[in-house]
Amino acid sequence: MGLVKAALRWMKNAPAVVLRAREDIEAVRKSDPAARSAVEVALLYPGVHALWLHRVAHDLWTHGSSFSARAVGHANRFITGIEIHPGATIGRRVFIDHGMGVVIGETATVGDDCILYKGVVLGGVSLNRVKRHPQLAPGVVVGSNACILGAIEIGEGARIGSGSVVVRPVPAGATVVGVPARVIVPAKHRFDASLDHANLPDPVLDMVRALVAQNEKLRHRVARLEQKLDVDHDEEQEFLPFDGEELPPADGG
Repeated sequence: MGLVKAALRWMKNAPAVVLRAREDIEAVRKSDPAARSAVEVALLYPGVHALWLHRVAHDLWTHGSSFSARAVGHANRFITGIEIHPGATIGRRVFIDHGMGVVIGETATVGDDCILYKGVVLGGVSLNRVKRHPQLAPGVVVGSNACILGAIEIGEGARIGSGSVVVRPVPAGATVVGVPARVIVPAKHRFDASLDHANLPDPVLDMVRALVAQNEKLRHRVARLEQKLDVDHDEEQEFLPFDGEELPPADGG
């Protein structure tokens, strides 16, 4: 019965449904250079299919047909490899690229014009029936296999690096990477591209490089002091000097 009522609602709102579908297709063509045509996107892009099926499930969910909504969501997962809880709120022109393994929790919100890559998880950390999933503002880009956990705010235009685990709020326009994720590019220095995965800074590597440089300075200072004090240097030969050349350069090259 719930499906019949839903079908009547969709028929009544057919112009709006068609407009949203066109927006979805154009969002893909704008963000994916591999998209050759609108027909290709409509027929062969699982991220688009996942959004369309989620709208059916979400409509059922908000009108009290929870079982039917979960059934549609389950079918969505089986067909597309993308799991979106029917209760999740998804904005307009959202692009789920490839999408296999994407999980979006019940109370999550994904704002307009967001981009989610493969394996993204918007998960919860609470067993209480409250808002427990991430809230993504418009224009957020989340890299492959990143996890955003808890009822935290991800500011407008923020960038989440691939493989990051985000457990704290992210300011608007900032870029974060790491486990746990840290801000590495403040809003005033945001990337022009949606997310330059290959050239994101590595804060851990930068820290190791700084420690190596500091250690070498201390070694040289100790060596000079030993020379002035005429200390035997034989034992020092057991420690080979290290200038950090084994580490990748700071520019990622």
